[in-house]
Amino acid sequence: MDKQAKIYVAGHRGMVGAAVCRALAAAGYTNVVVRTHKELDLLDPAAVRAFYAAEKPDVAVIAAARVGGIGANSAANARFLYENEMIAMNTVWHAAEAGVSRLLFLGSTCIYPRLAPQPIPESALLTSALEKTNEGYALAKISGLKLCEFLRRERALLYHSLMPTNLYGPGDNYDIQHGHVLPTLIRKFETAQGHVDLWGTGAAIREFLHVDDLAAACLFALGLDNPPDVMNVGSGEEVTIKTLAELVKAATGSTAEIRWDATKPDGTPRKLCDTALIRSLGWSPKIDLKEGLARTVQSYRAELAAGTIRL
Repeated sequence: MDKQAKIYVAGHRGMVGAAVCRALAAAGYTNVVVRTHKELDLLDPAAVRAFYAAEKPDVAVIAAARVGGIGANSAANARFLYENEMIAMNTVWHAAEAGVSRLLFLGSTCIYPRLAPQPIPESALLTSALEKTNEGYALAKISGLKLCEFLRRERALLYHSLMPTNLYGPGDNYDIQHGHVLPTLIRKFETAQGHVDLWGTGAAIREFLHVDDLAAACLFALGLDNPPDVMNVGSGEEVTIKTLAELVKAATGSTAEIRWDATKPDGTPRKLCDTALIRSLGWSPKIDLKEGLARTVQSYRAELAAGTIRL
């Protein structure tokens, strides 16, 4: 990718978008265009169309999304479907209409069936039923990656997608009611008063990837002349939620008792993505879970002290 390219990063204030911007800056890309939600409402097709017409970026990275954990998704599947569908359709379609020649769309491995083969290959997409707790979000992300695939086929635009596993790192959202599992665990242990109550049984198995590793994968993918339409991005490390809770407890130095509420859902039983494709092309993660947790706890404390933390 040309260092002089004008690159639009949608969602630059989110954890993923911010990491992509950091990676671009570190790699010497200086012509990066961003907009806050107040400056550009991605749910508004006219506003998005006008933005692309005015800025004419060479490359777009779509990292914007409404995100949340099991509780947030299952309570608001309609909103997660609507908002993420609109963001995907507006940012991808109007980029194509404005002549943006290259676009990277970021989804999630929740696009895959609830009972997909493990580890999950890209070919598992649309082979069976989705996990119900985040079905709305998954459907919207599937629409986005399919739109990229169709535009590439029909208009010869280099639009492609990455599907990252569960992410964590600096700039995460630590809202206990609506956040993802790992930042929620960090905040719960950091603020614990004797015990920590957690959803489910702790038996579900998950994979986690530091967001800076994902940002590196984004730049890697954008550097490929002929990337696959869809590539998984993950660490390859699996951990039960129960073990994760113990690791976070250790990383925070907490002495709180962990109490599991088995009346609450565990979500998808296991979700490990097959990253053989992107690894075969030359990318691999650099940050293991223990190191990443230590760095993220430090970041949480620094953001809290600075008053910049997302709650």
